Amino acid sequence: MARAKAIDQQTEGLGYELFIAALSVLSIVNIVLANLFAKDENLQVVLDTINLVLTPIFLGDFIWRLLKSKPKSAYFLREFGWADLLSSLPFPNTKILRLFRLWRVARLFIRFGAGNLWRIFLSHRADNALLTVAFLMVCVVEFGSLAVLGAERSSPDANITSARDAIWWTYVTITTVGYGDRYPVTNTGRIVGMLVMTAGVGLFGTLAGFLSNLFLAPAAKTEEEAPAQSPTDARARVAEIRRALDAQQRAMADLVGELDEIEKALPTSTSSGAREP
Repeated sequence: MARAKAIDQQTEGLGYELFIAALSVLSIVNIVLANLFAKDENLQVVLDTINLVLTPIFLGDFIWRLLKSKPKSAYFLREFGWADLLSSLPFPNTKILRLFRLWRVARLFIRFGAGNLWRIFLSHRADNALLTVAFLMVCVVEFGSLAVLGAERSSPDANITSARDAIWWTYVTITTVGYGDRYPVTNTGRIVGMLVMTAGVGLFGTLAGFLSNLFLAPAAKTEEEAPAQSPTDARARVAEIRRALDAQQRAMADLVGELDEIEKALPTSTSSGAREP
């Protein structure tokens, strides 16, 4: 039990670390896709749009780690902070340095084991819901856009013909708004639309549940928040309770004495009040 508690303390912020690692993996996959399909202009626009979303997240992660580290030089030099900085800049040749972010998570798996980390992640799944929804939303927007572009490409009646149309359609479909200005016309495209709509309902349902729990659930008191009493304070509290008990006992004794006096004053027999025949 003590070992599990120690692991929990050392893996604080595990959900955030996994979120950054997942975004790093997605970014590296996008680099591979960009190189494999370098001639596909629509794919490049989709990947550039996703990278436009990921870049400020990685830059914010670097700033947060730098501010909380003491000393800052230890993070920047020994913990590859310089790689985090370079990989968060909007330069194509430095994105590969996001692999260093994966090394941090790999060290956690090596140190604590996948089973322990999975248990910790599940035990805090409510806290990690927002990060999970954010990552899945990015994935659905990216791969939903690529899938509908591939499905509608062969149809002459298609109205989703560009990357911008695909991204717009995917996002409004996820949110279940469905403006109707863009829609798939092929059977394959409609299947993609069904999958995107189903994912959107699940994601926004989870987000709504997270926000409801955040604003409506009462704050739970942890052991750290409970005020610790010193031995001197505890002895003073015991003495105070003893004094209160002694006062109650004296008051009880006084009441018993009064009751005895009242009983002695009462007549012992009712014969004095009876009439002679």
